[in-house]
Amino acid sequence: MRKEWEYLLDGVQKPARYTGGELGSAMKDKAQIKVRYAFCFPDSYEIGMSHLGMKILYGLVNERKDAWCERVFAPWVDMEEKMRANGVPLYALESGDPISEFDLIGFTLQYELSYSNVLNMLDLAGVPLRSRDRTALTPLVIGGGPCACNPEPLADFFDIFLPGEGEEVTNELIDLLIAHKEKGSTKLEFLRDAAKIEGVYVPAFYDVSYHTDGTLQAVTPKETAPTKVKKRVIADLDSVYFPKQFVVPFVDVVHDRAVAEVFRGCIRGCRFCQAGFIYRPIREKSSDTVNRQAKALCDSTGYDEISLCSLSTSDYSEVETLLPQLLSWAPDEKINVSLPSLRVDNFSESLMEELKKVRKSGLTFAPEAGTQRLRDAINKNVTEEEVLSTAAQAFRGGWTSVKLYFMMGLPTETLEDVAGIAELAQKVVNEFYHNPDKPKGKGVTVSVSVASFVPKPFTPFQWEPQDTMEQLAEKQKYLMENVHSGKIRVSWHQPHTSFLEGVFARGDRKLCDVLEEAWKRGCKFDGWDEFFRFDAWMQAFEACGVDPAFYANRRRDFSELLPWEHLDYGIRRAFLAEENRKAHESVTSPNCRQKCSACGAARLNGGHCDAIQ
Repeated sequence: MRKEWEYLLDGVQKPARYTGGELGSAMKDKAQIKVRYAFCFPDSYEIGMSHLGMKILYGLVNERKDAWCERVFAPWVDMEEKMRANGVPLYALESGDPISEFDLIGFTLQYELSYSNVLNMLDLAGVPLRSRDRTALTPLVIGGGPCACNPEPLADFFDIFLPGEGEEVTNELIDLLIAHKEKGSTKLEFLRDAAKIEGVYVPAFYDVSYHTDGTLQAVTPKETAPTKVKKRVIADLDSVYFPKQFVVPFVDVVHDRAVAEVFRGCIRGCRFCQAGFIYRPIREKSSDTVNRQAKALCDSTGYDEISLCSLSTSDYSEVETLLPQLLSWAPDEKINVSLPSLRVDNFSESLMEELKKVRKSGLTFAPEAGTQRLRDAINKNVTEEEVLSTAAQAFRGGWTSVKLYFMMGLPTETLEDVAGIAELAQKVVNEFYHNPDKPKGKGVTVSVSVASFVPKPFTPFQWEPQDTMEQLAEKQKYLMENVHSGKIRVSWHQPHTSFLEGVFARGDRKLCDVLEEAWKRGCKFDGWDEFFRFDAWMQAFEACGVDPAFYANRRRDFSELLPWEHLDYGIRRAFLAEENRKAHESVTSPNCRQKCSACGAARLNGGHCDAIQ
C-alpha cells in the first residue's frame, strides 16, 4: 500500500486486508518487468486468500523475470466508501499501484453472485466496464475459473476468457502480449492472434442471434475465432508448476492452511455436480509428489495444517499410501493433516485409523438426497446402509459430530424425498446411541446442511427447470416439520439467492445489460446476505425487459441450442442427454473406475484418463 494512502485505514475493519507486505508476497523491480498482471478475486480478502487457483497462478507468473503478478481483492464496503470519497482507485497489494496501469486485469470467476463485484471493481479502478470502450491494447480484462464454462452473462465486459486450466495458457498469453507490445500492435491485432491459442475465447469475435421466443438461434465466429473453443487441460500433474510457498496472511482467512492438490476431476458422475464434469478427465499426482509439495509448503509458510485438495479425496487411488508418508513427518512437526471431501462408500477402517492419529474434529459426508430412489436419480451411488455403517464406524472411533450435506429441489424430487432427509439424519443419531462404547457424558450432533439445487451447464441436468422460490420455501418448511430431535441442526440456502444464481448460471448475453443495471442500483457482494438486494435485482430485470424465470425455471428441450455450446469442455452432449434420461428413470451409471461411460473428456488429453486402467 502506498504510504500516502495509509490514512484510509483509520477506522476500517481489518486494515491488514489492504496493506500487503505479507510473508511470501512477491516484490519486483518495475524497470525489469514487461507485463504486469493484476489477479483480481471479486470477493473479500478472507475468501480470496483461501483460493488455491489464485495461489498457483500467482506463483506461476512470478516465477518469470519479465512479469509481475499482484493480488487485488474487493474492498469491504467501509474501505470502498473511503476510497471513493478520497479519489483513491483500486490498487494492487504488492506495489500499491492502481490496477488501471496494469497490462492484464484477470478475474477468477468462482461464483455467479460475484459478478456485480467484477463491475464494481472495474469502476473503482477507473477502467471502462465494456470491452468496446477500452480501445487501447492494455489493460486487457480476462476471466477464468469454473464460471468461465458459461461466460455469456459477462461477455460484453471481458476481452478474453480462459476456459479450462490456466497453468500453460497463462504463460502463452503473456508471451504473446509481450511480443505485441514490442511491435506496437493494436488491441484488435493482439486479439486476433490470441484467439488462435487453444483455450482462449474472445467473446467479441462471435455474433449471437436469437429466435423470436428468446432462445438462442446461432453463435457465429468471425475474425480468427474457431467454431468451438476447447478448454485447456494439463496432461501431467506431477510435472506441472505448483508453488513451494504461499502468501501467509496477517489476518485469519476462511481456509488458513497449506493445501496440497492430489488430483483433478472426479470418478463419480453425480448428475447435479458441475465440477465433477468440467474438471474431467481424471488426472492424479503421485503420492511422492503430493508428499514433497506438502512438506515444502509447511516448511516455507509455518502452517500447522495441511489439507489434501480434490473433489473426492478418498477416491484418490494412492490415499492409503500417501497418509503414512505424511504422518512420517507431520505429527513430529505438530502439523495436522486434513482430508475433506470423504465418501461414505470408501471410508475404510484403515483410513479411519489413520485419521484418528491426526484429528478428532467433525466428519462431513454428502448423501445429497434423503431417499434411495432420488440418490439413484442423481447417480450418487451411495446407499442408506453405507451412510449408517460409516456413521457407526466413526462413532466407534470416537467421533461425536457428523455433518451431512443434502440438496433440495433436485429433478424428480417429491415431498417424500424431503422427509427422507430428516429420517436419514434421525437414523444417524440413533446409530450413535446404539454404540455400546459411546463416550460417557457426551451427546451427538448431526448437522444437516441443505443447499438449493441450481442446474448448471455441462451437466446432465443442464436442461432441467429449477424449483421456484415458492416451491423451495415450502419444501424447507416441510423438512423442519419432519425433524423431531434436538440433536439435529438444520441450515439451508436462501431461495432468492439460489434463484439469481440459477439465472446467471444458464444465462446469455442479454443478461449483460441486467447486470450493469443492477450494479448501478447498488448491487454488490450479492453472495453475502447482509448486502443482497433482491428488490434491486428484480427492478433491473424489469428495466431491461428480461424475465429471469426464462433462465431459471424453464425446461429446455434437448434440441435447443444452449448459450455455452460453442465452448468445448470435452463432455459429449449425447452422453449428458442419456444421463438425463437415466435420471428420470432412477437408473444409475457406474463410476469411472468400474466402467468407462465414454463421456468424451479424455479426447482433450490425448485420449488419456487416469480412471481408465
